[in-house]
Amino acid sequence: MTGHVSIALCLMLLSSQTRSAGAEPLHRCPINCQCFSANRVLCSDQRMSSLPENLSGEIREVIVMTTSVAYLSPNTFQGSPQLTKLVFLKNAIREVHAKAFRNLTRLEELDLSGNPWLEHLVQGTFSQQGNLTKLQLNFNRLKTVLPDTFHPLGNLETLEMKGNLVADLPASLFRSLQRLHHLDLSQNWLEEVTRENLEALTELRTLKLNYNLISRLFADTFHNVSRLKELHLEGNQLSDLPGDVFSALTRLEVLNLRGNFLSNFSSDVFPSSLRELTLKGNELIELSGSSFRGLSSLAFLTLSTNLLSQLPPDLFLNLKALEDLDLSENHLTSLPGEIFSGLGGVRVIRLQKNNLTEMAAELFEDQPLLRQLHLQDNRLQSVAPGLFAPFQFQNVVRLHGNPWRCDCQASYLHDWMLNHSADAESQDKVRCGGPGPLRGRPLASVDKERLVCRLPPEDRMMAADQALNCTLHTADGAVVVKCKVDTCSPLKVRVQFEAEDGSVYENVVQRQWPGDKQCDNNTISNRTETPS
Repeated sequence: MTGHVSIALCLMLLSSQTRSAGAEPLHRCPINCQCFSANRVLCSDQRMSSLPENLSGEIREVIVMTTSVAYLSPNTFQGSPQLTKLVFLKNAIREVHAKAFRNLTRLEELDLSGNPWLEHLVQGTFSQQGNLTKLQLNFNRLKTVLPDTFHPLGNLETLEMKGNLVADLPASLFRSLQRLHHLDLSQNWLEEVTRENLEALTELRTLKLNYNLISRLFADTFHNVSRLKELHLEGNQLSDLPGDVFSALTRLEVLNLRGNFLSNFSSDVFPSSLRELTLKGNELIELSGSSFRGLSSLAFLTLSTNLLSQLPPDLFLNLKALEDLDLSENHLTSLPGEIFSGLGGVRVIRLQKNNLTEMAAELFEDQPLLRQLHLQDNRLQSVAPGLFAPFQFQNVVRLHGNPWRCDCQASYLHDWMLNHSADAESQDKVRCGGPGPLRGRPLASVDKERLVCRLPPEDRMMAADQALNCTLHTADGAVVVKCKVDTCSPLKVRVQFEAEDGSVYENVVQRQWPGDKQCDNNTISNRTETPS
């Protein structure tokens, strides 16, 4: 016991001597906070209503999240002018004083997101943040933004205002942001964006205007953002695209127009630099052979969830770089045999959830690199022999949800599934739509000998006229069928019996005549036991 006390006293004396020698005192982590490193602090506690004070001079990043902090007072973190990153995420902030960040002149990143009661920012809020490169104001309740709010932020590269209630943009709002690369205004209430709004953003690379209320674009809206590479307009109310609306965007690579009301567009509306074009969920009824003319760099094209019932044969003729094509959830009943001609680099084709009833044997002859083919949930009953022959790799081919007719026309598909598909689960989902006794059974599990076709009525009559002396009788609990047939060796006879419950019993007899005898008159008896 005495030894332990002595050690403790020595440690206390040593500590006292060290501090008196002029060393900086140890800084403890603030209450309700965690210090993961010497320069980073995370404060996250629902009971926390005020910000920590007396932070270490080494701290560069402070993250405050899911607290009850409601007000950012003047000179927030006054004693920590060295901060370069400050994050307020999912707090209860209702108001930010105009001088809240006055002392934080070295800030490079500021995030004020997820505050459902923050409705406005007063003039001068960012007056001392000339070094800021990233500002995030996402998922607040901002309704208006004053014209000079961002005026001091000449070095800003990223501005995000996603998920607010902004309905109008002052013409001069972004006039000082000549270095801005990324602008996110998605999920607001904007009804229009004009050339004046974007005029100063000559270095902009990404513009997100998705999920607003924009119903029209002006011909010159994007004329000053010629360096734009990515433009998101999905989830708006666009019904028309002016012919030259994208003419200045000669470097645009990604254009998303998903979920609008477009029913048509001019053939030259899209810039030739595009690599990804999304038109999913519009009201497109028909397309012309020139709809995508000139898009020789396009790699991803999405046309799903429209009203397309037919496609011109030359629709994709010039899309030599195409890798992924989505035509799912339309009203297509058939496809021209040459529709995919020349698309040698395609890896994925999605045709699911259409009304396809047939496909030409040559449909995929130019797609040796195809890795995924989605044909599920159509009305296919059979496929042409050789349809999948061009595929060179182990492909993912989805075929379930079709009413496959398990008769003689299913032989090719049956063999292909057994020889090329290693996905047992997918095989099990490909089920027979008929005939009756096979309905609901996995096609791959059906004995190929049962994939037979009924003769048409006229052929049945001809066969009956040519039939020779067949007799049927029962003996000792067995059904005996005896036919006299003129044929050449070898001979195969298949006999099927259908019970009252719909189940089918089958027996196959083969006969090979010995020696050099090739044709003869013979009688073959086939005795099939009736199941007990």
